[in-house]
Amino acid sequence: MHCESICIHVDEDHVEGTFAVPRTGVPGVLFLHGWTGSQQSDLKRARKIATLGCVCLTFDLRGHAATETMRRKVTPRQNLHDAIAAYDALSSHPMVDRSAIAIVGSSYGAYLATILTTFRPVRWLSLRVPALYRDEHWAVAKGQLDRLDLTHYRNMEVTPEENRALAACSRFQGDVLTVESEFDHLVPHMTIANYLAAFRQARSLTYRVVAGADHALSEKEWRDAYSALLIGWIREMVLGAR
Repeated sequence: MHCESICIHVDEDHVEGTFAVPRTGVPGVLFLHGWTGSQQSDLKRARKIATLGCVCLTFDLRGHAATETMRRKVTPRQNLHDAIAAYDALSSHPMVDRSAIAIVGSSYGAYLATILTTFRPVRWLSLRVPALYRDEHWAVAKGQLDRLDLTHYRNMEVTPEENRALAACSRFQGDVLTVESEFDHLVPHMTIANYLAAFRQARSLTYRVVAGADHALSEKEWRDAYSALLIGWIREMVLGAR
């Protein structure tokens, strides 16, 4: 909310007035799905968050949904370009306040989300089971990475000085939500710990664990629990911003 002074002419005189004007635009929320996923997994949550007064955008990364034939060739670098293009589409929406953008990423999408913050301004960052990849695999086809090597890497202690995603986290100064699945066979607790430790300058850091859940939230009760965490956090952030 901001105020604007106005001079109101009346008869041969004038009086002074003040407009109380709401800030232009509403928050924008960009969703980044995980590897082998699609925007379908985000649509229900996006619709609920839209009722809070946000403009939400879901989309399919290259190598997924209609472009699934590209999956064996698409690289993390190309998918980051997808994310940046989607961010620009969201921020250019006439209703969106460009200073109030949130990114909601899951797994591979959460990894991309952290790096996106180094290219575009992001106020709020939500990461569910954020995956981690070696920097040298940035331009390598994602679908051809060695799964055993990834598992080994994700169980290592990795610092922001050693990984571009964690380096992005160390520079991020907004609000963060990090959600872990208790029984995650793809993203172990060590990876989550690396992310949490990297957020050295975050304005706030909220960490939650979905009890009993696997990586994909394959049970409805786990999906509902995550949705409640995310929507509650977004509500707190959006209302706080207003």
